[in-house]
Amino acid sequence: MSANRHRFIVGCWGERLDKFLSDKITQLSRSEIQANIVAGRAKVNGKKVKKGHVLAKEDVVEIEIAPPEPIAGVGEEIPLDIRYEDQWLLVVNKPTGMVVHPAPGHPRGTLVNALLGYGANLSDVGNEFRPGIVHRLDKDTSGLLIVAKTNYCHLKLAEALKKRQLKRVYLALVCGQVKTAQGMVTGPIGRHPRQRVKMAIVEDGKPARTDFRVLRHYLHYTLVQANLHTGRTHQIRVHFSHMGHPVVGDTVYGGKQQKIKYSGHTLHARTLEFVHPVSAKKVSVTAEPPPAFMSILRELEAR
Repeated sequence: MSANRHRFIVGCWGERLDKFLSDKITQLSRSEIQANIVAGRAKVNGKKVKKGHVLAKEDVVEIEIAPPEPIAGVGEEIPLDIRYEDQWLLVVNKPTGMVVHPAPGHPRGTLVNALLGYGANLSDVGNEFRPGIVHRLDKDTSGLLIVAKTNYCHLKLAEALKKRQLKRVYLALVCGQVKTAQGMVTGPIGRHPRQRVKMAIVEDGKPARTDFRVLRHYLHYTLVQANLHTGRTHQIRVHFSHMGHPVVGDTVYGGKQQKIKYSGHTLHARTLEFVHPVSAKKVSVTAEPPPAFMSILRELEAR
C-alpha cells in the first residue's frame, strides 16, 4: 500500500466506519477522515458506503486519502479586519462563518488563505495547513485571534496560552434566564461518549474552567460575559449547554429549533489581553460583535 492507500481487515462487529478509520489512521483528524469518506474514497468489501456505516467482523476496508493541497501560493484577496499589527504578530477580528485554516472540505476561503493573500509573513511552527495560527475559533464563532509572524513569537505565545497568561473575554447571548449574577463552571470536557463529533462534560475529560457574569436579562434570553481560563474544544458552548442555557444559534449543543435566527453562534471573542512576547508591553484589543449580533440585541432591548 502507498502512503495514501490503506487496507484493513475488521476484527470485531459493530464499529462505525469513520471511528474505525480515525483510530487506524492517527495522522488525520476524524473530520478529515469523514471528508474522505463523503468524497467516495472509502470502500467496504469493494463498495462505497456512508461514514456512519456499521462494520462487521472480517469486512475489508479500503481508503485512498486525498493528498493535501499545498499551502504555498493559495493566498486569496479576502477582506481582513486587522485590529493590531507589528513586525512580530497581528490580531484579527474573524467574521462568523469563516474557517480558520484549510482542511479537507475547506481548502479555500479560510482565514489562513486571507492572511496569505494579505501578504503577511507567517510562522511555520505548526503544520503546513496552520501557518501563524496560535489558537482557533469555531467556524460560526466570531472575534479576535492572535496570529504569529515569526517562529519565536509563535512559541512564546503558545507557552503563554498554555500557562493561561492570555486573557480571553467573550460575549454570548444564551437561551433562558441565567439566575446567578456571576459564577464559574468547571466541568471537565472530553469527547461525547456516544456522539463522537460532539464534546461533553465527562468524568475523564480535561480540566476546564469558564467564569461568567450576567450583563443583561432579556425576555427568554441572557447576555453574558465569559472569561476563558482554559481553551478546550467548544468550551463555552458545552459549559452553557450543560447549565441549561445553550448559546443562541448553536444547533449542535442547543437543539435544532431556536426562535432567533442567526447565521452562526451568538458567541463573540470580544477582548484579548496579553504581554507582547518581544516588547514585553501589555497589548489589549477589543472588537464589538458583528452587526447582525448587535441587531439581535437591539431587537431584544426594544421588546
